[in-house]
Amino acid sequence: MEIEDLETFVEVADSGGITAAAKRLNVAKSIVSRRLFRLETELGVQLLARTTRGAALTEAGATFRDHAVRVRAEIETAREEVLPSGELRGRLRIAAPSSFGPSHFAPALAAFARRHPSLHIHTYYSDRYVDLVGEGFDCGIRVGYLADSNLLARQIGSFAVHLFASPRYISEHGAPETPDDVLAHEAIMQGRESWKFSDGNKIFPIHPHGRFKADSAIALAEAAAAGVGIAALPDVIAERDLASGELVRVMSGYSLPSVGIFVVRPPAQHLTRKVRVLIEFLIEKFRLDGSP
Repeated sequence: MEIEDLETFVEVADSGGITAAAKRLNVAKSIVSRRLFRLETELGVQLLARTTRGAALTEAGATFRDHAVRVRAEIETAREEVLPSGELRGRLRIAAPSSFGPSHFAPALAAFARRHPSLHIHTYYSDRYVDLVGEGFDCGIRVGYLADSNLLARQIGSFAVHLFASPRYISEHGAPETPDDVLAHEAIMQGRESWKFSDGNKIFPIHPHGRFKADSAIALAEAAAAGVGIAALPDVIAERDLASGELVRVMSGYSLPSVGIFVVRPPAQHLTRKVRVLIEFLIEKFRLDGSP
């Protein structure tokens, strides 16, 4: 049984089809089909049921997939163990947020690539929720208040958060001075969230409301700078507009919880050495104040 056949089968099973697996493996679809045929012939069972939408696991395929994942993880571990100390090889696929990624994570990942010249690093920047397993990522970098999920998460740092508004907005609507004042203002938000203000002794949870929402922190900052409303933003997102005078901090007597920076990975996935080393490197870069 060929190892590359096992690896190909796992990619097809996790991506849901031959086309997607071929793209992830960077090989022709005919090669993927040939490897699958060879594996099914070797086992004497059908692992995948071909459909118009891709491929679905048969009962035997679902059972074999779990074993194949463990075998692949053991082989990956064995490969890493015999490499020279400190040398990382292969491919590392990372999903990162576009709001923070290019400006704050890209320099760190570039430094990581310089440190490990034999490692191929492929980073996908997007603010949408990325299915790490289904899209074949080794890990993801996420920023925010991490929602409950089955992903394994390791916090590597945090970004401070404050409330901001434009001078134009303040001149037209005034600036909130207490948490209760926030309810009288247009809030710029990602969704239906609460802002938890603290004066050092007491927490004041507020459920703001507003007409402008976006899934990008940069878009929220742009709206705040345009005078649409007030926004709770990480300082690293607001710093450019703050320096130019397009945004100012409001309610300086109250603080908001910082947002965490996490590396997440699927729970069933073996913690490979390349992901472990990446986590250690990012902790080293972001552990102090969220700035690399």
